[in-house]
Amino acid sequence: MRRIPSIALAATALVAALGITPTASAAPEQPAHRAAYNCTPGYFCIYSDWNGGGTRCQWSQSSKANTADDCSFIQRGINVRSVWNSTRHRVQYYTQTNYHARVGSTPSGAGGNLQGSYQIRSFRPQ
Repeated sequence: MRRIPSIALAATALVAALGITPTASAAPEQPAHRAAYNCTPGYFCIYSDWNGGGTRCQWSQSSKANTADDCSFIQRGINVRSVWNSTRHRVQYYTQTNYHARVGSTPSGAGGNLQGSYQIRSFRPQ
């Protein structure tokens, strides 16, 4: 028969007395929410990092045929890792200029992390 060391027995008794329940894994990561993203109301925003971090590019117009025209991190070849849509319409986005190679869309008042393996080179309302 195996003997339980006295320290293990004492620790078990302390846990039971305090009502502490050990967990098997950490709590799941909470989804990103609006407060994490700095995106002006009425704009569509893309970010170079996760959760609205890094460099931000934003547009008030409903469509853009080439985001590299005025987005510094797209010009440098950096991928888009997150988006936020503060417009009043769903925005669909593309990996190529002039609305070619649709990759996704985001409803009004929403956003989040993307796969992070591509650039958004154009966008327009859905």
